[in-house]
Amino acid sequence: MSILAGGGATDARTAKVIQLYATPRGGADPRAADQGKRRHPSQQPAPRDSRTGVPQENRGHPNTDGFAESSAQVMPINDEVRLARSLGAEHRGPSTSSPFFSLGGLRGTVADSLTSAASFIRERMTGDYEVDEFGFDPHFTESVWFPAIRQVYQKWFRVEVSGIENLPVEGGALLVANHAGTIPVDAVMTSLAVRDNHPTGRHLRVLAADMAFDTPGVSELARRIGATLACNNDADRLLRAGELTAVWPEGYKGIGKLYKDRYKLQRFGRGGFVTTALRNAAPIIPVSIVGSEEIYPMLSDLKPLAKVLGLPYLPVTPTFPWLGPLGLVPLPSKWHIHFGRPIETGSYDESSADDPMVVFDLTDHVREEIQQTLFRMLSRRGSVYFG
Repeated sequence: MSILAGGGATDARTAKVIQLYATPRGGADPRAADQGKRRHPSQQPAPRDSRTGVPQENRGHPNTDGFAESSAQVMPINDEVRLARSLGAEHRGPSTSSPFFSLGGLRGTVADSLTSAASFIRERMTGDYEVDEFGFDPHFTESVWFPAIRQVYQKWFRVEVSGIENLPVEGGALLVANHAGTIPVDAVMTSLAVRDNHPTGRHLRVLAADMAFDTPGVSELARRIGATLACNNDADRLLRAGELTAVWPEGYKGIGKLYKDRYKLQRFGRGGFVTTALRNAAPIIPVSIVGSEEIYPMLSDLKPLAKVLGLPYLPVTPTFPWLGPLGLVPLPSKWHIHFGRPIETGSYDESSADDPMVVFDLTDHVREEIQQTLFRMLSRRGSVYFG
């Protein structure tokens, strides 16, 4: 199957997950086959309306049905991992019929950029702006950065968002997401998704890898748009300050994996993010991102050359390095970002952050929650690039 195929068929990984909910075998009488066996709600006989006796519509899986319809009662995947009972009010990103490279799209991009730049310069000259202790510059972020990437967000990746109601209105929380894409564009798109869809327009503070702050130009930009070093000290300070903080614990293993391993979560490190959440009694919010794997389908990794250049990997994609600089343009995959139900940590005592078993169990819980949600999202996905 071509990696650029846009079909919505589930692959082998998704099929394995779907089998978890396969209908149990039984005799000719379906009711007899059901006795003593638990079935997923999507396979239950449709209930009948108490007034008319007409079968009601059968519902599917609660953690993904909210993407297009109402949710159902929950059936746990296993004894430890339970998906969300309901997505609640779904909030999708704005849809647009204007392609990014259409005449209308270009006009809108240029007009928005010029307006934002003029406003930024005018207000900057007054000196009426603030920069926090991490270097975050809200004025620059709102006036220059977000207007620029919003065009890509809306018209190139056509990002849809669900589960935004699971983010707290105030106070700190640790968002944990799957990582992919060869270049970490997912962190940028998630930041804008939170800003544009949260009812109070909160900012997302990203915990980034060392390389981001060792690269000239990138380091200054990362600080100005709210990123900081992915270390315990910075994470603790952000959470204590009540910030929405995000981490991608797969690191380079996630964004540098081959296309054949897409949507297979890599190891979540040693669970340092769980220790941070426990220490600050901050809820952990699983974030599942579909679409990021297809922007730069990585066919091969030139490891020897990457080592010489001091890079964690050097990708070979269908367009890079064959098309030169044009190969750096991401493919226009359709994105969907889902914010899952919070996993509360406030009930744990202070010593839990130093208990390896507690940290391991919670880390595995979060990882499994994201993985199962990704598989369910993929099973309901339409076209990769034309959805």
